[in-house]
Amino acid sequence: MALLDSIHSPEDLRGLDSSQLGTLAEEIREFLVREVAQSGGHLGPNLGVVELTIAIHRMFESPKDPIIWDTGHQSYVHKILTGRRDFSKLRQRDGLAGYPQRSESEHDIVESSHASSSLSWADGISRAFQVSGDDDRFVVAVVGDGALTGGMTWEALNNISHDNQRNLVLVVNDNGRSYAPTIGGIARSLGSIRTQKSYRIFRGSSEAFFSLFGAPGKAIYRGIRGGVRGFVARFANNEALYSNLDIKYVGPIDGHNLTDLEKAFTQAKAYSQPVIVHVITEKGRGFGPAVADEADQFHAVGQIDPVTGLSTGTSGSVGWTQVFSEAMVEQAQRNDTVVGITAAMLRPTGLYEMSQRFPGRVLDVGIAEQHAVTSAAGMAYGGLHPVVAIYATFINRAFDQVMMDVALHKAGVTFVLDRAGVTGPDGASHHGMWDLSILQVVPGIRLAAPRDAKRLVEELDEAIAVDDAPTVLRFPRGQVAAELPAIRRTEDGVDVLVEAAHKDVLIVAVGPMAHMAVDVSERLADQGIGATVIDPRWVVPVAASVVDMARDHRIVASIEDGTRVGGIGTRIRQELRLAGVDTAVDELGLPDSFLDHASRAEILAEVGLTAQDIARNLVAQVLGTKVPVARPLPGQADEDLSTEQQSLSESTE
Repeated sequence: MALLDSIHSPEDLRGLDSSQLGTLAEEIREFLVREVAQSGGHLGPNLGVVELTIAIHRMFESPKDPIIWDTGHQSYVHKILTGRRDFSKLRQRDGLAGYPQRSESEHDIVESSHASSSLSWADGISRAFQVSGDDDRFVVAVVGDGALTGGMTWEALNNISHDNQRNLVLVVNDNGRSYAPTIGGIARSLGSIRTQKSYRIFRGSSEAFFSLFGAPGKAIYRGIRGGVRGFVARFANNEALYSNLDIKYVGPIDGHNLTDLEKAFTQAKAYSQPVIVHVITEKGRGFGPAVADEADQFHAVGQIDPVTGLSTGTSGSVGWTQVFSEAMVEQAQRNDTVVGITAAMLRPTGLYEMSQRFPGRVLDVGIAEQHAVTSAAGMAYGGLHPVVAIYATFINRAFDQVMMDVALHKAGVTFVLDRAGVTGPDGASHHGMWDLSILQVVPGIRLAAPRDAKRLVEELDEAIAVDDAPTVLRFPRGQVAAELPAIRRTEDGVDVLVEAAHKDVLIVAVGPMAHMAVDVSERLADQGIGATVIDPRWVVPVAASVVDMARDHRIVASIEDGTRVGGIGTRIRQELRLAGVDTAVDELGLPDSFLDHASRAEILAEVGLTAQDIARNLVAQVLGTKVPVARPLPGQADEDLSTEQQSLSESTE
């Protein structure tokens, strides 16, 4: 029986000897490669924290001692060691989440998985323990050095150092990367320690010297190594990074040496104060293809061959991100003022190609969305047109900057939100479902949602032409659907996709929901109900032609993959009332709740956003049996409406 089969909880780790622990680490890596290769997920980060996670669970008593992961994509090993080894449906409906999730285990604390928040969580939990007198409990926060580029981390450190009488261990998992090589001065400071010649000379020469004396010499070496390490850290000026924070520092530690890790944690626990333990790890460790991958060490993978690391998934049509990537290169070629900005996701957001073609015109600020947005406002003031490319879920973090630094100052900044709407397997914290409701309250903002690749290129061009207000372009995760041409375009830019002779239902489709809307119109046509389908292209502000068409129809249905609360449907309804139009609006979108991980199709079906569900409801509304009820057309008598209802009722039975 494999040693891993005997591990059901952290308690099972404490009786293992050093040889068994080494074997366990190897088995965990084999397990991760085998299982994640089948499902896809965050492979590289977890291969890098195997020994670190084992050491934490051996030296601390989870859940009595809470362990907080920043970000949670490096928690797979933690899940394995806390009794969750069924990875067969990882990141799928009814399977393990890709991030910590409280409903799975009492060992999981923080679910949000937005980087740079862990130290604030740790600060709050440790303060609660202090107030309640739980002096025997420790709080452990594991933060990647990529997350140290986020300003919230340093706000937390400042407050932690102000009151340093708490059992708080801050583990800096220093692998030189977040998604890609970590950006910024802090990362360079940490990186200098990994490559410091003095560090390597002291360690290598001293170990070799004392090894000449056999076992006694090695014992002496281990005894003084902590002192040597501390001297080297000072010699390398590493403590200067934390000197003003009044927090104890231990490290740098080899993050793949269990003996050193456990000694460091023992030392940290003995301080009875906040301690930073600086651990150097290798992302992707133990899996050759991951280590060799210069892009991101297999940070996140789809289905792959567990031997070669090559993708085994089917390649469908072109992806949204790729279309944007190519469009940005074209923009940069034509317009010298266009610059790109991203927050530690150069490749995932599609700006990598532009950075290679125009290296001086793409800025990666690290995991610092707030800084990115305000910096963009400054660039706009200086005569540039910044394009800020981030995931839709992360625009939430920079709302104040969008409002007060960009919009208030009428700065021409374009925001491109990848992974908008339902993202699927990454779960509640990563669905990009709030951007439409949050951003449309910003004065002067313009929001676009392309339905296909051609519209993405077109709307990006239109967005960059705006130099006195923020513009937003949002698109979902995955592959672009087939091109959906319009039969005509109104003078104010609204595309009409379907136009029936009878003006019963006006369907307003937001972005890629246009394909579903066309399907709905065909189902309604089968029931004798005429439907017009439009894609506003720019959903905010609401175009005058949308109001005019709503006036001529019996009911309006808006379909979006954002929240219904404060969504585009709500905005349309308000504009109709402002114009004195009494056409009812059925606002179709996502509920204001946190949606678990599942496929996009499964989630849309669960919330009733399918062509079948929508068509069924619209038939009932036209019949007058479900609210909102479709109004009669001007001049249509009650008896005519009654006859129509009877006819429709018979046709649907």
